[in-house]
Amino acid sequence: MTPTAASLIQSVDWLAIAPPTLTALVALAVLVADLFVPAPRKQLLGWTAIAGLVASIALLVPLRAGDRSTFCLTTDPAVCSYTADHFTLVLQFLVLGGALLTALLSLADTKEKLPAGEYWFLLLSSAAGAALLPASRDLATLVVALEVASLPAFALVGLRRGDRRSSEAALKFFLSSVTATAVTLLGVSFVYAATGTLHLTEIAQRLDGVPGQLETLARAGVALTLVGFAFKTAAVPFHFWVPDTYVGAPLPVAGYLSVVGKAVGFTGLILVTVVAFPSYADVWGPALAVLAALTMTVGNVAALRQVSTRAWSAVRLLAWSSVAQAGYLLVPIAAAAYSSDDQIGATVAYALMYAVVNLGAFAVVVLVARTHPENRVEDYRGLYATRPLTALTMGFFLLNLAGLPPGVIGLFAKVTVFSAAVDAGLGWLAVVMGVNVVIGLYYYLRWTAVLFRAPRAEVETAHARVPAPVTLAIVLAAVVGVVLSGYPQFALRFAANTLF
Repeated sequence: MTPTAASLIQSVDWLAIAPPTLTALVALAVLVADLFVPAPRKQLLGWTAIAGLVASIALLVPLRAGDRSTFCLTTDPAVCSYTADHFTLVLQFLVLGGALLTALLSLADTKEKLPAGEYWFLLLSSAAGAALLPASRDLATLVVALEVASLPAFALVGLRRGDRRSSEAALKFFLSSVTATAVTLLGVSFVYAATGTLHLTEIAQRLDGVPGQLETLARAGVALTLVGFAFKTAAVPFHFWVPDTYVGAPLPVAGYLSVVGKAVGFTGLILVTVVAFPSYADVWGPALAVLAALTMTVGNVAALRQVSTRAWSAVRLLAWSSVAQAGYLLVPIAAAAYSSDDQIGATVAYALMYAVVNLGAFAVVVLVARTHPENRVEDYRGLYATRPLTALTMGFFLLNLAGLPPGVIGLFAKVTVFSAAVDAGLGWLAVVMGVNVVIGLYYYLRWTAVLFRAPRAEVETAHARVPAPVTLAIVLAAVVGVVLSGYPQFALRFAANTLF
């Protein structure tokens, strides 16, 4: 073998890429197995998917040192396309954990009558793409991971065959996302034309020395690249698909999009802004600060309007709540443009809190939908009288989202995000956030109060048996939320430690 040929051979760190790879392999296995498993035993496919996700999460443990990279340039081993650092591992845990809770809820959602093989394949494929994205360190891998996470999600939303609302939601989601992706790809091509590389760390170095004639091209590329990720985060004005998509999708899928879909967008935003475009902070910093203010304001005001309607939908209210929460998550990323301190950890800490309590809230929504298909907030009236533990758990989730005790982790996460804005000199953004937190208290507390009101006379107190997977999902979310509230340092330490 000649030296030139030897230099082209790369060694692959299979352990580093194991979590997303195993998830993808299980997805293929489930799809093939669906051809041979008889209809009465289709639930085995769901349990196989759950076992695969548990195994993928377990594979994160040997990587906890956060010092692995692979698919590196042969000419420069320090420049790699896949990096399993602490940032990657935390986000992969969030994504795979969110997919696991979604799988538990889906296993119990027998009323949807979804095609089992296709459903589990699409869910696992999307989770594999979402787990790949935080490890991506070049723009090509980043865009591919974004699309692998997104394309199955379109099909998941529209998988209820014959349901007009589901088909309409999937179409809106698809058309909006395709447009955003096209704009992002145009931005990536501009960045590549200006720098001659796709690796994030090399882009950061070369953007400092872009020739004057390419300066406008580079700035346009930076701005356009952010669009696709802003769409995935449901930031205003790229949020219009959220309410109809959440309402039209199967409930477990809506919960998945609210957490994992959002994590995909924020991970991409962090990587392209903080890692690839730090020298263009004057471009993306003010833009993200304005987006954060608009997003939290529009989300909260729209949620207030839902409360004023006679039959306010629980799912639509959670949809607008997720838009508002996206605004809070954007604050530390915007602050990173104005401060030399590491502000990204505040977004990671807040994302961990939000993922746990929001999926927990969706788990309770799935439970209530079994007896009240319309799923109005009024349907939760008197839940404490019929299911006291479920009502207490739901109240705990809502108080975390509001940032009130005993939701300690929700309170601390909001304080951390608020501090990030103040430390970066964005006092006006901190004020906007404070006002929006107060607005959010109204609809979160009103929903919480409904749980403990006396049930209507015509409401029957007897209730059906709760499926074990739903109970397990609610218990897991509640336990993690309580642990984080009792020991918030576990999540908040990411706000103090450098992640890159």
